[in-house]
Amino acid sequence: MKYFASTAMALALSVGAAAAEGDLVVYHWFEYMPQELLDKFTAETGVNVTMDTYDSNEAMLASLKAGGMGTYDVAVPGDYMVAIMAGEGLLDTIADGELTNKGNIAPEWADPSFDPGRKHSIPYQWGSTAFAVDTGSYEGDINTTDILFNPPEELRGKINMLDSQGEVMAMASLHMGIPQCSTDRDQLKALNDMLQGAKANWASFNSDTAKEVLVSGDAVVGMIYDGFSAKAREEKASVTYAFPKEGYVVWMDNVVLLKDAPNRENAIKFMDFLLEPENIAAVSNYARYGLGVTGAEDFLDPELATLPESNPPADAGAGAFIEVCDEATQAVYDQIWTNLKK
Repeated sequence: MKYFASTAMALALSVGAAAAEGDLVVYHWFEYMPQELLDKFTAETGVNVTMDTYDSNEAMLASLKAGGMGTYDVAVPGDYMVAIMAGEGLLDTIADGELTNKGNIAPEWADPSFDPGRKHSIPYQWGSTAFAVDTGSYEGDINTTDILFNPPEELRGKINMLDSQGEVMAMASLHMGIPQCSTDRDQLKALNDMLQGAKANWASFNSDTAKEVLVSGDAVVGMIYDGFSAKAREEKASVTYAFPKEGYVVWMDNVVLLKDAPNRENAIKFMDFLLEPENIAAVSNYARYGLGVTGAEDFLDPELATLPESNPPADAGAGAFIEVCDEATQAVYDQIWTNLKK
């Protein structure tokens, strides 16, 4: 579901009963975890799971700050958002030895810059964000961010953008060849002007139907996550994921332990459960993304290794993580985003 900060208090009341019963309350991205895995966790532990969803990192943060803290036990933010949440004091610390399966974390994800030492989080899934094009309706070059920001006439009015500030702004910066956290006034003005001009060519801002609008033909171009694009291609073979020469966004989603978690012990059990190779592999098989746990290979769908959405061509631009700006710079980017959404 699409969840807005204005409903945070009502949601807190609606799930409060589950929290009081000592179960587990999860705040999670939409369409990202198979119900069968939650059922397995309940069968093994006796812990009942309540899960609510959001459609962007920013929506999740706003909702927690508007009343969700003390309601949820764990959430699943992206890499840059983990750092922001830790900086704002929203995360609890996982003590040494609390996670029995912590040693299963793959070495490359064991000490990330956004959470050194994995004090607050465990790896969940990783992938990329770019855009997909229905090549049955458009035959031109798709591997350029011009498709989003300076589209040809035949694509104007047929583009869906993710309702996600971090990813849209990062892609825009890659398109313009400027730093993500620029403090140069001329660059920021040019960024704002470019986005305002591009907006006239977009049909919609929508994350939770990013796959559906491509499959239905309501959009010919759609900004999208690679796993969602793979699912769209399964339903419509002409949907093709782009790797623009200007670059694309890469990310790692993580399960974090929230401060004031009402069911902290069960949250730790759930995080340990997701660090078991067979369990996290079930998420990848469902969502079509990569994972950060060793030993999961034997449980993965072999097709995942050859997905075109997961294998950039040699001439693709470089992947870039979303950067965390200082407070003053972020305020400028927030204003540009606010203006864009008007």
